[in-house]
Amino acid sequence: MTSETLAKTPLHALHLELGARMVPFAGYDMPVQYPLGVMKEHLHTREAAGLFDVSHMGQIILRGPNAAKALESLVPVDIIDLPVGMQRYAMFTDEQGCILDDLMVANLGDDTLFLVVNAGCKHQDLMHLQLQIASQCQIEPCFDRALLALQGPKAVDVLARLAPEVAKMTFMQFAPVRLLGVDCFVSRSGYTGEDGYEISVPADHAETLARSLLAEPEVAAIGLGARDSLRLEAGLCLYGHDMSTSTTPIEASLLWAISKTRRADGARAGGFPGAERIFAQQQQGVANKRVGLLPQERVPVREGAEIVDADGNVIGSVSSGGFGPTLAAPVAMGYVQSSHIAVDSEVWAMVRGKRVPMKVAKTPFVPQRYYRG
Repeated sequence: MTSETLAKTPLHALHLELGARMVPFAGYDMPVQYPLGVMKEHLHTREAAGLFDVSHMGQIILRGPNAAKALESLVPVDIIDLPVGMQRYAMFTDEQGCILDDLMVANLGDDTLFLVVNAGCKHQDLMHLQLQIASQCQIEPCFDRALLALQGPKAVDVLARLAPEVAKMTFMQFAPVRLLGVDCFVSRSGYTGEDGYEISVPADHAETLARSLLAEPEVAAIGLGARDSLRLEAGLCLYGHDMSTSTTPIEASLLWAISKTRRADGARAGGFPGAERIFAQQQQGVANKRVGLLPQERVPVREGAEIVDADGNVIGSVSSGGFGPTLAAPVAMGYVQSSHIAVDSEVWAMVRGKRVPMKVAKTPFVPQRYYRG
């Protein structure tokens, strides 16, 4: 795919002006890094505030008195009792209990739900919704809206200068907020493990808002490279890598994301695709599971590397890996046989024919700093 055929976000010209190195990502021409470089961008986000363009993500609105019930038939998550002004992490599952995509769902009130889905899955997610629940609620794609993520410990100071009320929001709260005279949707969440916000803004106002935020002394533009290393340190899954249509939520260590009310012993047990298989796995266990991995040498272990045991038997593979700038050490996640998932288990990654020792570790690798009030 040439850069001419790639889609562009509303901030594309700004990225070029800022000297970004652009790469193809999910069909879009996206900034992987700016002149600051991935390492400094990562550390700047941990110390101050980073601005990410995530407008390639898909935004979808569901409307109607049955919208929550309809969506609940597609995800193992409590949507019916999701309070107004809150959002929740969810997953679309298929009939085998595997993950079609992961998404955020917010309750706007007035029988309206706001969804953010992954860029690479947004068209198939929209088709999935239309096929499954279009008879039960209105489905409105908002793919022309921009999405900005302002992440880091100083994000609250920066955004509160434009809208003081955002300082009172807590983790996973979601609210309509006017920024620079424009109606936006703001959630206090993100994909870095840091405190911060995600801002849905009409496309024609995105650049003005981005320039205003970048003009604040705490804020730097951050690319996809640092976004990936930040989320990896935070132990957060990337769809298509750490989970996919060949993994279930149990295998992906995402049991926490299955609402208690939807579990086998819950008040609204099941009722989502693949529930029986997921419940069976929860009870009986699985052959392979996602774990955190800490390489014991300063060798980056990349996605796809085979994981072996002490005898050289292949017991899994790395799903995400790289260097963790905050830890100043390599970090990874991967799937290993359940006999090796205990914390501190010794395993090895095969990197260019050499065995790199690794230890199974708890995630997150870097403590999450969400603001819970």
